[in-house]
Amino acid sequence: MTTTSTPPPSTDTAPVSDRRLNAISLVLVLGALTTLLDTTIVNIALDHLHHVFHAPVADTQWIATGYLLAYVSVIPVSGWLSERIGARATWMVAVGLFTVGSLLCGLAWSLPSLVVFRVLQGLGAGLVLPVTITILTRAAGRERIGRAIATIGLIGQLAPILGPIIGGSIVQSISWHWLFFVNVPICLAALVLAPRYLPAAAAQRGHRFDLLGFVLLTPSVALVAFGVSQLTGSEGFGAVQAWLPLTVGVALLVSFVLTALRRGTHALVDVRVFTRRSFGLSSVITFVGGFSMYALMFLLPLWYQQVRGVSVLQTGLLLVPQGLGTIVFIVLSRKVFARVDQRVVVAGGVVLLMLGIVPFATAGASGDTVLLLAAQFVQGFGMGAASLPVMTLAFASLSQAETPRGSAAFSIVQRVGAPFGVTVVAVVLEHFVAGAATQTAVVGAFAGTFWWVFGLSSIPLGLALFMPRSRS
Repeated sequence: MTTTSTPPPSTDTAPVSDRRLNAISLVLVLGALTTLLDTTIVNIALDHLHHVFHAPVADTQWIATGYLLAYVSVIPVSGWLSERIGARATWMVAVGLFTVGSLLCGLAWSLPSLVVFRVLQGLGAGLVLPVTITILTRAAGRERIGRAIATIGLIGQLAPILGPIIGGSIVQSISWHWLFFVNVPICLAALVLAPRYLPAAAAQRGHRFDLLGFVLLTPSVALVAFGVSQLTGSEGFGAVQAWLPLTVGVALLVSFVLTALRRGTHALVDVRVFTRRSFGLSSVITFVGGFSMYALMFLLPLWYQQVRGVSVLQTGLLLVPQGLGTIVFIVLSRKVFARVDQRVVVAGGVVLLMLGIVPFATAGASGDTVLLLAAQFVQGFGMGAASLPVMTLAFASLSQAETPRGSAAFSIVQRVGAPFGVTVVAVVLEHFVAGAATQTAVVGAFAGTFWWVFGLSSIPLGLALFMPRSRS
């Protein structure tokens, strides 16, 4: 009688077979998808929770703000923790923390308790994505780095498709508690599968914790994120709660960079990777993408609800074509675009994104629904082409040893750049809407904002021309 056994796990620094990479990707998707879904599921239900707890809107907003601050605060330590206890162990701790936080959020008895449990959720969620990138890119190796990034891109696109639909359905049909309980079974499945399929590695005990870097970087990221979140108020940049944390946060960030340059590889985040043309330029393009790609994701739901007057659930369904467009690009990227210069792919993606904006900038309060859905598909395809090759370029430039802290650095750029760009566009929209006394004026306000996004998209288009010549 013959018996079969599960092969021992490979180290988390060695590329694995295609079959094992598929299994690793599946487990990582289960864990990472819930953390990204959680943001869109809960944000869409904030108005409902405001009524549930009979709380002021400003207080209810802390359900989202507390999660965001915890999320960004923990990213800087993800690289060091991955080296210290291993990427798999870090990932499991993160998913476990997020699971416990989700369960407690569903059991919350008041708004303050929900905010506290959301912070716990955010601490787990902030670790998940950078460690997911570390595990997946290491397992894929340089030859399949594009495949790994495509998987990460797929996770990122499923969240905005499924989040509004799931969140809207739960609020309308079940109970707000299930906004959080829905995460638990998925995360438990990921935790059960992780020891079997995720690569393991011995802890690197020689890596000392950069306490000074932690003291400088963690509050700087949190303060910048909080300051940005306050910019959409009536006073904008002039509000003390906006400019004061931004000023202090930027000062701490500059201090960290100067300290990290001296400490080199011993720094909490090795900022020297930004001096490489590929990683640095990719980071800049990702940051300015907040003014176009992420801003568009912010604008479209508002446009459908305030201009077209559709429900939350209907809005989620209407946004599906955008996500499908990105998924189609991911499917085609490995074969159709494998031999195309990445500069052409990224620049072409930005152009498609800009073309997809035009129908919304010129649309009225009714009609042209088919054209708008087609435009969203074009937008989504362009988003995939404009972002995935950029991420591939960034991580292809990192060695195996640099990947954990490089993932942390890139994640910080994403999590600060995206909200900042969205906030600037939100301020533009608020400026236009402030003088809109009629529905026709509101339509015009959104049209003007869409044209702003169209113009800001020219920034990544120009930067794409400076990317190194390479294949996807």
